[in-house]
Amino acid sequence: MYSKASQPASHRRFLRKAPSLAMLTALSTMIFPVLPAIAQESAASSNLISTLQGYLVSTLDWIDSLGAIAPLVFLLLYIVITVAFLPASVVTLGAGVVFGVVKGSLLVFVSAMLGATAAFLIGRYLARDWISKKIAGNPRFQSIDDAIGREGRKIIFLIRLSPAFPFNLLNYALGLTQVSLKDYMLGTTGILPGTIMYVYLGSLFGNLAMIGAGENLNAPQAATVQWTIRIVGLIATIAVTVYVTRIARKALKEAAPAVSDAMPKGNS
Repeated sequence: MYSKASQPASHRRFLRKAPSLAMLTALSTMIFPVLPAIAQESAASSNLISTLQGYLVSTLDWIDSLGAIAPLVFLLLYIVITVAFLPASVVTLGAGVVFGVVKGSLLVFVSAMLGATAAFLIGRYLARDWISKKIAGNPRFQSIDDAIGREGRKIIFLIRLSPAFPFNLLNYALGLTQVSLKDYMLGTTGILPGTIMYVYLGSLFGNLAMIGAGENLNAPQAATVQWTIRIVGLIATIAVTVYVTRIARKALKEAAPAVSDAMPKGNS
């Protein structure tokens, strides 16, 4: 075993980079398996999305005609969409048209929370044991998992503020971590600001047909909302990246003393 002073320079550089490499590796194990599916989808994504949006707009139009039970049917539809990995943006926008900003925001928020919780539980109880076995012998993977388990509420809240992180995918992926259901649900409340903004944006369309056609997106109010979403998302993305990196480095130091000793002091 090399002492710190006698370690080759290349070895010391590797140890200093170990936390970053561990983060990249952990993220890669979540992202790479779905890349072939994403690539396959992208070839026909335009027609598929257009067709799906048409069906969803028609469904919203039908829900709008249901009267008193419309909110309940909308809630059930949104939960199914969330669990089934379908894009919910059209339905979120449509809520602003059908129910208005206040009622629509409340319905989308409650529906998204229920759908996200269902997906989380599916991910946890169908795949968590398998993931645990895979990371059991790897201290770096385990430390990342432990970090999310300890600081999950804050991390998830920041992630939910950012539209850069795919909502449906994260619902399942976070079920594979050690984060508690309570912290997961509290963190997921971070979707509320984005929910209100998207529902408000939908209310500017005026009717469901315009949502399907993509009209009114250049209205001054719409532009303001879109820029607000982007700015909030950018800030949240930067914050969660910095925060997760710091927590992961700390966890790696605790899990791997050899790596900790070789890392520059004061950088955590």
